[in-house]
Amino acid sequence: MWKKNLTALQTIIRREWIRIIRIWVQTLIPPVITMALYFLIFGELVGRQIGKIGNFTYIEFIVPGLIMMSVITNSYNNVVSSFFSSKFQKNIEELLVSPTSPYTIVLGYSFGGVVRGLFVGILVTLTSLFFTNLQFQHPFIIFITVILTSILFSLGGFFNALFAKKFDDVTIIPTFILTPLTYLGGVFYSVKNLPEFWQTISYLNPILYMVNLFRYGFIGISDVNLFFSLGFILILSVLLFLLNVRLMKIGYGIRN
Repeated sequence: MWKKNLTALQTIIRREWIRIIRIWVQTLIPPVITMALYFLIFGELVGRQIGKIGNFTYIEFIVPGLIMMSVITNSYNNVVSSFFSSKFQKNIEELLVSPTSPYTIVLGYSFGGVVRGLFVGILVTLTSLFFTNLQFQHPFIIFITVILTSILFSLGGFFNALFAKKFDDVTIIPTFILTPLTYLGGVFYSVKNLPEFWQTISYLNPILYMVNLFRYGFIGISDVNLFFSLGFILILSVLLFLLNVRLMKIGYGIRN
C-alpha cells in the first residue's frame, strides 16, 4: 500500500510542477514584477527619506519581509486554486476512489504549493540583488524558516479550498485576512517602534514571527524570540495538516 501512495504522491507533485511551469506567465512572472516595484518604490524612493533602521538601510531591512511575503502568497494561492479547480472539475473524485490515502492527497497538494513558493522566493531574491547587497548571516535559519512557512500556508490554502463552494470563496481569505496580516506583520517596520498597545496587538499576528525569523537569517536582528517562533510555526503546521487530513477522511467540502 505504501508503494502505491508513494507513486500517487510523486504523481501529484509532478502534476503540480507541470501546472506551475505550463502557465509560468501567470504563476512566476507577476510576483517578481510586483516585488520589483516594491523594491523600487519602498526600498529606493521611500527608503531614502526614511534613512536607516538600526545599522541597516531601509531596503536591507524590508527585503527579507518582501521575500517572505511572496513565499506566503504564492504557496497559499497555488494550493487553494489547484485543489478547488480539482473539486470544481470533479477530477478529485478519481483520487478519492483510488487507494490514495488522505495523508497523501494533503501532502501532494501542499508540496506543490511549497514548490511554487520556494521557486518564486528564489526569483524574488535574485531580483532584490539588483537593488541591494543581501547578507546571509544565518543560512540555516533562512532555509528552515522558508520551508516551514511555505508548508504552513500551503496547508492553509488546502483548508480554504476544502471550504470553498464557489470561485469567490477562494479569494475571501487572501483578500480580507492574509493580505492585512502580511502588511501588519512587520514587513515595512519594526514592531518595537509602535506604541505599547499596538505592539501587544502585533504579537497576536502569526506572520510577524515568520517575517522576523526570516529577517534574522539575513541581517541578524529580530523583534521576537527565535525558538518560540520556530516552535510556533512547526506546531501550527502539524495541527493544520492533521485537521486537513481529518476533513478529507470525512469528505468535508467534497462529498457534501
